[in-house]
Amino acid sequence: MSADFLQGMARSSQARVAAARAAVSEAVLLAAVRAMPPPPALQLSGRFDLIAEMKLRSPAMGQLRAAADNDIDERVTAYAEGGAAAVSVLTEPSRFDGHLDHLQQAAAALRPSGVPVMRKDFLVDPYQVLEARAHGAGGVLVIISMLSRIQLDELCAAAREQGLFTLLEAFNEADIAISHELVQGWRGSAAAPPVLVGINSRDLRTLEVVPGRLAPLAHLLPADFPRVAESGVGSAADAAVMAAAGYDLALVGSALMTGADPRLLARDMITAARAARSSARGG
Repeated sequence: MSADFLQGMARSSQARVAAARAAVSEAVLLAAVRAMPPPPALQLSGRFDLIAEMKLRSPAMGQLRAAADNDIDERVTAYAEGGAAAVSVLTEPSRFDGHLDHLQQAAAALRPSGVPVMRKDFLVDPYQVLEARAHGAGGVLVIISMLSRIQLDELCAAAREQGLFTLLEAFNEADIAISHELVQGWRGSAAAPPVLVGINSRDLRTLEVVPGRLAPLAHLLPADFPRVAESGVGSAADAAVMAAAGYDLALVGSALMTGADPRLLARDMITAARAARSSARGG
């Protein structure tokens, strides 16, 4: 895989923004959003929580679920029943087989349970935050490595304005340093939606997961914001290790998409992680 993976995805995303804006103006989209009810709020336990992911394909692993096997309603409902605090939905079409319709369908299925959905994509423009909100999202992913500081500030401001929680995704220590600056926008505002800061353990040169990167970086993340371990968490034992290392959540996709019983796996991950967190804190 190319070391320029993120930049390639950013260019593709920018092209999608241009096409979407040509079809539906920002003013029309904003008017539609203003007429919608607010999405479910992210509710965290303070012990350890799970963001369960719905994705059909991974660039590193290939197809995770055959189209005939994909029932979005059933899968995201299983995640919620397994105890997930939020469900991440891939909307990137070219490498992940995602679509905004998947986000909308998941949001509708989860609304009765009060579990929010997060748009996971390579967002480059505040317009895409409005798109997320218009399709039922309660949160968005913002990838630090991919964006300029101006873009980061604009996306974060748009998420706050729309009442969406934000997951700031870091890959390395340089990203983490920027995350410390970005979270200042949330400080001192009790009414602001939550911001989470995560570490993605993928090597951007190969897109392979390097789980050993997660634990050493946990303590560098902002201490007063929930910390998310992303990628490389495939079992209850993995989740327990992340909780003991200082993470407050794990974002889990491939293991849940390929496992036989996502409801049980989600529940087992949460239970093991909370036990490890309790033990690390001395009971």
